[in-house]
Amino acid sequence: MTIEDLTLEEVERRIQIVEDNLRELMEQAAAFSGAADEERNAARISDQQEKLDALLARRDKLMGTS
Repeated sequence: MTIEDLTLEEVERRIQIVEDNLRELMEQAAAFSGAADEERNAARISDQQEKLDALLARRDKLMGTS
């Protein structure tokens, strides 16, 4: 299933999950001390942010605000 196939309800649920993931990753980033850990966490944060951006764009489209 692609993001374009999601209903507004599914998009809202996934937004909530990704936002929770981002919060957790930010907390982990604050606790990490090694460069390798920081790079891995930064990549995970970037991935989650891209997902969130796509979901927010889909929500806007479904709601007719974009």
